[in-house]
Amino acid sequence: MQTAPAPLLDLIATWPGLAQHATWTCRTLFHDIADENDLGGLDESLKWGQPAWRPVKPRTGSTLRMNWSPATPDHLAFFVDCKTDLAARMQDLYPELPLNDGRRHLGVFLDAPLPEQAIAHLANMTFTYHLKRRAAGSMG
Repeated sequence: MQTAPAPLLDLIATWPGLAQHATWTCRTLFHDIADENDLGGLDESLKWGQPAWRPVKPRTGSTLRMNWSPATPDHLAFFVDCKTDLAARMQDLYPELPLNDGRRHLGVFLDAPLPEQAIAHLANMTFTYHLKRRAAGSMG
């Protein structure tokens, strides 16, 4: 795995320890998912001032953003494209996730164990979103 881009490193370094640790754990999961799905790696950047990951290979998946904010210091937020059904699917699959608006925002509490399976599943669905939709469309 490559070193994260400087703007990403600089931003995450300003976050509290629990948020940093959770973010680096998630980043590892994200890169593992990209490798498992042969997505050509992930583009890492800041989108709207938030860390964002997107498959390098075009037309494979969508962007997954993450954020910690002093306004909600007890949780780490994940954001998916609101034009997808990803948050709604996660709500059905993981009703125990503490924060999910069913549209674009999901979150986990930093004082609880990180739900790595759910986060990995979210990353998998996000990074392969267009591949899976095309495959489903060609089957029927």
